[in-house]
Amino acid sequence: MSKTIIIGSGVAALQCARLLPKDEDIILITKRALRQHSSYFAQGGIAAVYSKEDSLQSHENDTIQAGVFHNHQSNVQTLIQEGQMQTHQLILEGFPVDRLSDGSISLGLEGAHQHKRILHSGGDATGKHLTEHLINLLPSNVTIFENECAVSLLKNQYGRVIGIHSIDADCTHRQIFAEAVIIATGGCGSLYSYTSNCTNSFGDGIALAYLAGAKITDMEFVQFHPTLLYHDEQTFGLVSEAVRGAGARLINSEGTYIMDWHPLKDLAPRHITAKAVYDERMRGIDVFLKIDEIENFEGKFPTISNNCKKAGILLNNGLLPITVGSHFLMGGILTNSYGATSIEGLYAIGEAACTGVHGANRLASNSLLEGIAFGKRLADHLSNKNPEVIDWQVVEENFENTHPTSFAIEDLQKEMFASAGIIRDKKSLEFLLKKIDSTKLNPFKLTFSENEAYFMRITASLIVKAALEREESRGAHIRSDFPNDSPSLAQTIFVQQIQNPIQKEYWHEPIKA
Repeated sequence: MSKTIIIGSGVAALQCARLLPKDEDIILITKRALRQHSSYFAQGGIAAVYSKEDSLQSHENDTIQAGVFHNHQSNVQTLIQEGQMQTHQLILEGFPVDRLSDGSISLGLEGAHQHKRILHSGGDATGKHLTEHLINLLPSNVTIFENECAVSLLKNQYGRVIGIHSIDADCTHRQIFAEAVIIATGGCGSLYSYTSNCTNSFGDGIALAYLAGAKITDMEFVQFHPTLLYHDEQTFGLVSEAVRGAGARLINSEGTYIMDWHPLKDLAPRHITAKAVYDERMRGIDVFLKIDEIENFEGKFPTISNNCKKAGILLNNGLLPITVGSHFLMGGILTNSYGATSIEGLYAIGEAACTGVHGANRLASNSLLEGIAFGKRLADHLSNKNPEVIDWQVVEENFENTHPTSFAIEDLQKEMFASAGIIRDKKSLEFLLKKIDSTKLNPFKLTFSENEAYFMRITASLIVKAALEREESRGAHIRSDFPNDSPSLAQTIFVQQIQNPIQKEYWHEPIKA
């Protein structure tokens, strides 16, 4: 028996694992290799206040404005204040941030930020360097299991989570017991045909928690990034927002700068720039990032430059072909400020969790910040938790006996992009929902890949149901049949829980002016 099981191996998982007590047995389980997750490939940096012109209040204001005032304000304050402290601590511990010639930290600018506050490492390889730094800090009490997938949460007669049931690539099953189970599995970008995420980001942890009875919220808020490298109807990774921060412009094949109408131009919030790119492409017009005014592009953005070479895109013409793709989920497993879910013994952090910090649209480079801030908060909470007497007898679940009759993964991805993507409407959403089979299956009778596909369908259905319920356009959720926001839905969240109808609830306090 272990003290804590962490499902996932991204920044939030690693930050929490390294800060838990060193005298306790910690298991970290990940369904692919340790470094095969979206955190590792994150090109963006860490948003933190470091310049004299900047302030924590300014960062808070930018976060809430980008989130279209749907944020949980006190959790935003926690994110920014404690995230800044944890960023500073990482630097003191040797995290190699990029610096200027005078030794000061190099700060970049990204969309919807009023000040330069983006710390990078290795140019556009911050996620890689941060992941490696955290792995190097993992203590010996953390045991890592790779290529193993949690397929069910074990619960006792009181409904408390007491462990997991897992399956590996060889279809070997086992039960692992622990006092605390932490879901840190990231988002669900791979529900869509075009995404910046790893190809296996199906929202496994969210589906896992939902099937166990946990509350899920804000699933309608899926952020689409405006600039995925695009060639021959394929995407080749993200083109970081830092490229626009360095001076790149969004331009269409007719030579028109498509963001000149907005006060922030090319650095407008992501849901605005993504819709602008999407609208152009729906007109049959190609869109590019004009990079010819950025000096030493290859030196500043080595990852993007290598992706261009792989795709056969020449840099010397100064134009990068781009399209929109799913990028980040603002919703997820509903938690409090230290990661506790609605089920005792179950916690969630990172993109799989929803604390309300991102509102209806995440501010650029607040995601890695979230991982290090809330990973630390949960580690502190569990470290100071009083011992308890736990009933370790597992109560077996009841499952349907039928296999699902849904379409293939690739077909679902196309359908999600078309009907539950950047633009939605009631007719398309209802049609898609009827096609998604969300029958509760016995995961122990499914293979590794079948479980992934099963979780994918569950998470997809959660997004579609939430998108149907929110009859307005707010942030990243855009309904063509409800093009405006509804004041009556401000600070409203739609909570989904298995075997219950969707419930309308509210964040704990209104946004203060």
